[in-house]
Amino acid sequence: MSAPHGKAAAGSGQVRIVGGRWRNTRLQVPELPGLRPTSDRVRETLFNWLMPKLPGARVLDLFAGSGALGLEAVSRGAATAQLVERDPRLVAALRGVVERLDATTQVEVIAADAVQWLDSAAAAQADVVFLDPPFAAGLWEQVIARLPRHLAADAWLYVEAPVGAAPLLPPEWQLRREGSTREVAYALYRRAAATLRGDMNATEPA
Repeated sequence: MSAPHGKAAAGSGQVRIVGGRWRNTRLQVPELPGLRPTSDRVRETLFNWLMPKLPGARVLDLFAGSGALGLEAVSRGAATAQLVERDPRLVAALRGVVERLDATTQVEVIAADAVQWLDSAAAAQADVVFLDPPFAAGLWEQVIARLPRHLAADAWLYVEAPVGAAPLLPPEWQLRREGSTREVAYALYRRAAATLRGDMNATEPA
């Protein structure tokens, strides 16, 4: 969802949180070249998949852009979210939204390049990660290689990519659900460690 590097289409106006306690809250989207927030329809599908996992989850939203994914997750029951975004205009907009929602104890806006942040930030245990980098930048491989030390053993990973150009993930990530629109392909993966522990059926999204 992040703007730099020229993603597919320009952001325009507003997006909305589609479910949870902040349902129908409008998020202002600065007019920045290449900003492409995830559509309402795709987010509704994604969060239907994720609903069993969200209560109490720790969320990491890389390339946060408008913040719609991370904020939607907290709206629907996630405990915390870190929104990583490097564009200063988007960072200012995100911080304004978090203040307006009185969500500063749950949502942290991090002004940083996502790849550099993954290299430098302390190890963490995110349960759900949203990965929607600028399409033209080809950052999926770099980011995915840096993710493991920031993840819980049974973490879920959402990836959004151009249709026909989805990244190839390492074997530790197992595809659980996928879909597409005319412009984007989206998929939800789970770390293989969860399967090896034999607990997959207990928390598998429907």
